[in-house]
Amino acid sequence: MKVGLVTDIFGYMRFEEMLDTCVELGIEALELGCGNWSKAPHVDLDGLLQSSAKREKFLDSIRSRGLEITALNCSGNQLEPTEEGETHKRVVEKTFQLAGLLEVETVVMMSGCPSGGPNDVTPNWITHPILPQHFKTLEWQWNEVALPYWEKTVKVAKEHGVKKVAIENLGFNLVYNPETFFKLRNEVGEMIGMNFDPSHLFWMGGDPIAAARALGNAIYHIHAKDVRIERGVNNVHGLIDVKPMESFAARSWNYVALGHGHDVGWWKEFFTVVKMVGYEGSVVLEIEDLTMDPLTGVKKSLNVLKEALPREFETKA
Repeated sequence: MKVGLVTDIFGYMRFEEMLDTCVELGIEALELGCGNWSKAPHVDLDGLLQSSAKREKFLDSIRSRGLEITALNCSGNQLEPTEEGETHKRVVEKTFQLAGLLEVETVVMMSGCPSGGPNDVTPNWITHPILPQHFKTLEWQWNEVALPYWEKTVKVAKEHGVKKVAIENLGFNLVYNPETFFKLRNEVGEMIGMNFDPSHLFWMGGDPIAAARALGNAIYHIHAKDVRIERGVNNVHGLIDVKPMESFAARSWNYVALGHGHDVGWWKEFFTVVKMVGYEGSVVLEIEDLTMDPLTGVKKSLNVLKEALPREFETKA
């Protein structure tokens, strides 16, 4: 289990500076954003696709420092029914293409969330269907939009040499937990696995350790990210919170640095169970804690991760 980082957290750094910082921190693997929701601070997607010389220089900068690319990320909403969704689809295919050229096996993305119907243009994540039309909308979203898209997309990924498509279990997507993940996988095959991010199950009230056991070898990638349920707010209002992330003092839950929501003992059990079900890939830190600066968030999370992972780490003299 190598220690990785979603490098967007260092988006304010130049590429070479980011790489040097990762080496200094003991990061071993990189997950690089290629566009869509990511600003792609360290990847010139079109430039790398067009120039083998740029790709070679890019890879040399990474490999010469003893680093590797564990995944490319093109998370967005390619099922959004406007030009934005079409743009996201193009970035997805370009990311598949780049992954093949760079010999990166895994691409991380979202399942997407369609609109509420063929005449609607607003994505609609249905979480509490109570009327017949709500269930009809869910059926339409899955059968008429999501499944046709994913049946085609796994074929495109294979054509470009991608080995694994890791879908994250994020809310406001059709796939957000093990049940919805397997609903998709059972239809389109084992080309897709889960990018398992335990933080999202925390805020949805689930148990990531139990979920890891249920997912088993369908876990293709892991984001290490924590959530703190805010006492005094959640107790009153519950976990459904639509306030912006920047309003962290008033929210019922927040994304936090590793260990600031669940202690190292919890993370030890989580990573042990993940290893028990067969996962040997990278564990990639994703930092979205707005209460501390990015570098501090990474350092504090790394301290927890290095203590919790079931492996040895070299001690610096």
